[in-house]
Amino acid sequence: MTIAQALKPLGYATGQFGKNHLGDRDEYLPTNHGFDEFFGNLYHLNAEEEPEAPYWPKGDKEFLKAYNPRGVIKASADGKIEDTGPLNKKRMETIDDETTAAAIDFMGRQVQQKKPFFTWMNATRMHLFTHVRESMRGQSGMQGNDYADGMIEHDGHVGKLLKALDDLGITENTIVVYTTDNGPNQFSWPDAATTPFRSEKDTNWEGAFRVPAMVRWPGHVAPGQVVNGVVSGLDWFPTLLAAAGDPDVKGRLLNGWQPSGSSTTFKNHLDGYNQLDYLTGKSDKSARNDFYYFDDDGGLVATRFDDWKVVFKEQPAAGGFAVWQTPFVTWRIPKLFNLRMDPYERADTVSDQYNDWVVRNDYLLVKGQLQGAAFLETFVKFPPSQRVASFNIEGVRAEVDKAIDQSFKDRGIEK
Repeated sequence: MTIAQALKPLGYATGQFGKNHLGDRDEYLPTNHGFDEFFGNLYHLNAEEEPEAPYWPKGDKEFLKAYNPRGVIKASADGKIEDTGPLNKKRMETIDDETTAAAIDFMGRQVQQKKPFFTWMNATRMHLFTHVRESMRGQSGMQGNDYADGMIEHDGHVGKLLKALDDLGITENTIVVYTTDNGPNQFSWPDAATTPFRSEKDTNWEGAFRVPAMVRWPGHVAPGQVVNGVVSGLDWFPTLLAAAGDPDVKGRLLNGWQPSGSSTTFKNHLDGYNQLDYLTGKSDKSARNDFYYFDDDGGLVATRFDDWKVVFKEQPAAGGFAVWQTPFVTWRIPKLFNLRMDPYERADTVSDQYNDWVVRNDYLLVKGQLQGAAFLETFVKFPPSQRVASFNIEGVRAEVDKAIDQSFKDRGIEK
């Protein structure tokens, strides 16, 4: 279930603009999952520029049928789908102009019709690879740094969206959330972000998961405050629904809920917490004191409770593209970190006392194991919608082995 689907019974118009990386078949488009409108792209930018590569197999019809990227899609909930053309490197320079303008147009039409709205804007900045228009080059003051120039441009697009709220006269009654989905990819430096936290995306370390988040809601969220409690991107679903007037969505979904106007009954375990009281100052504590770290193979690699982090599996590569290539190492005895004492997770590599400290606090490892096991048990009653994909052919090999075993069984042949 999506936030858009949950908001529809409350009368909200819903629009998504920019990058949507949840599958490129029609059934995965946002307009089939609660959004009235969608205008944007469906892949990582590096995948969209691959057809311009010198070795792209232009003559391989079967390959192109399966892997040639679709263009920038304009779709609506009535089933209309328009391919507005490929997102090539030249169009990447200005695609965020197009999607920002579409988002502003969408908001304007809803205000004119006096409808509340949910706009999800996902800029292509700052995904790799960065291509900036000539007029933006050098704007950051860092000559030759396209990434920094792209950030300046992205800041301008955010400014246009905020100005649109002012121009529409709805700033005081609009919640604005600005955040991102993961830490930086540093293998592409200098076309990459940086972080003070350990490592980068696709690891078990904080550098993969710590992201900025800013909220503006005049009259409800005090400006200028900084809160340090644990908050996850998963928390926005129940939090925004509560702000819209539905604080009970999490409980309903546990038992099964068919929203009005929907033909689907959803039964889901929302892992998010309602943080509305925390954000508005009614509570001085986050509703969440736990967090679960997964790798992109679907494995639980670490858990957090309070200030403590227990690491079951570690990405041993120091950084770079190696973190995508190198298998995780499963520790026989998990590692332990206190993220207030050691927010950058350096103790295990710099402290001569680290192992002694772990032994003296090893009961916390058990607590982390019990918490992780309890969380994983929720997948029995609420299984994931699909298994994760793989970068190699092991999944294909497993299916072939299964088919061979079935063939043996059908013919009465023992292994």
